Amino acid sequence: MTYEVNGEGTANLTYQAHSEAGEAVVAKSIELAWKKTIEVPLDRAPVVTITLGEQGGQARCTLAVRGEHVQTATAFGKFGRATCQGEFAAPTSQ
Repeated sequence: MTYEVNGEGTANLTYQAHSEAGEAVVAKSIELAWKKTIEVPLDRAPVVTITLGEQGGQARCTLAVRGEHVQTATAFGKFGRATCQGEFAAPTSQ
């Protein structure tokens, strides 16, 4: 699955990644644009949250599962927040 955050400046990001403890990863002051492709445990929903800083601005998250777009959201302004979340569906056999 792929998380992507576009915008200008920096933002704090929280995202679900493969972790035995099932904890989310917190990344602070990430320079945008940012993209990460990772494996997420099947029992965890893929999610990425953007938190803008005091300087505000605008940043957009997108979430793709198995290459298919799932959700887009935009954070605006001072301390703006946005969350992109999806669900895993069992792969279909062909």
